[in-house]
Amino acid sequence: MKKMFFTQVLFCVCLSISACCTQSKQEAQVIVGAEQIDEYLPLLQNKRVGILTNHTAMIGNTHLVDSLVSLGVDIQTIFAPEHGFRGAVSAGGYVGDEIDPDTGISIVSIYGARNMPTDSMMQQLDVMIYDIQDVGLRFYTYMTSMYYLMEACARNQVPLILLDRPNPNGHYVDGPLLDIENHRSFVGIIPVPVVHGMTLGELTGMINGENWLKDNLQCDVTVIKCKNYTHQTLYHVPIPPSPNLPNDRSIYLYPALCPFEGSVVSLGRGTDWPFQIYGHSEMTGYDFSFTPLSVPAAPRSPQLNLLCHGVDLRTGPSNEEIFADGFTLKYIVDAYQNLNNATQIGEAFFRSSFERLVGVSYARTMILEGKSADEIKELWKEDVEQFIKDRKPYLLYPL
Repeated sequence: MKKMFFTQVLFCVCLSISACCTQSKQEAQVIVGAEQIDEYLPLLQNKRVGILTNHTAMIGNTHLVDSLVSLGVDIQTIFAPEHGFRGAVSAGGYVGDEIDPDTGISIVSIYGARNMPTDSMMQQLDVMIYDIQDVGLRFYTYMTSMYYLMEACARNQVPLILLDRPNPNGHYVDGPLLDIENHRSFVGIIPVPVVHGMTLGELTGMINGENWLKDNLQCDVTVIKCKNYTHQTLYHVPIPPSPNLPNDRSIYLYPALCPFEGSVVSLGRGTDWPFQIYGHSEMTGYDFSFTPLSVPAAPRSPQLNLLCHGVDLRTGPSNEEIFADGFTLKYIVDAYQNLNNATQIGEAFFRSSFERLVGVSYARTMILEGKSADEIKELWKEDVEQFIKDRKPYLLYPL
């Protein structure tokens, strides 16, 4: 059975390689780290293995955990990030410990009560694997879970194998660097811009190289790189990485719309178009309207059950215009000015989480003062330029 499964995997990979031959070099199919089983399977043989993963860790139509179990790998524990192992839990929702019904393997949550595996858990393992599809944003918590896993591995001398995947927002860098002293949190753990333009594999090198782990710990990391990927590859994410990022459009707009999570404005949670629209029941002058409802992916959305008026971004701007804007606060500024003109909402527009998402204190102050998004953006321009230089030694893929 194991031999048959491995043959099937190799057959699928061969089909993928054959398909690549019919395309131009620029259009060659990306082969993610998990698909390159022959590179990391020898590192797992006769080892007690832990794995931090979720529903996005697929090899063709088969989940990585099922693939490895079929190949005789001794997976002791599955560690689950935000949204859970199967990716069905709403943002910020409770992720508990359980048993995977398909394999009988224990699933341990590292989102909520604990942020990382305990030392006693790590001491039962010989090697750890990380495989999750990320979207390249500082406030997307899969990166934070990776950071804490690196710390746990380093403290317990357990090597980490990271199966890299492309960054769909990996072709640009923008946004303020996190003010690590004042706004460090689970949605901002390392001093990088909001859009850092790196894969998680690249970030492991930077975290080690810049001594960002606690007590200057160093994690022993092996990165299984993607093939046929560059930072200019416009990568289509085949599986929604979380319940409210249903398509490429939402992933591209996510940098600019996520700061609404730190406001009273709805960004479309509880509709069919999360992170593609925004509005509020008291905003005026817009033709577009929508009503957020309580749904499994967003049970308690802002403006719940209220008719909201606002902006529909589903068809415009173009992707190229979104990328050119980069990380912009223009939608936040638009919504604040509209709502403030209508209601004099002032400071009540913001929630305490706004600074944790944006990463700096000056953005809120400048918005309240009536500054434009372009004026605010000028304040992080030099930091972005310096970060681009600082990250260069850690890049694994061509720019």
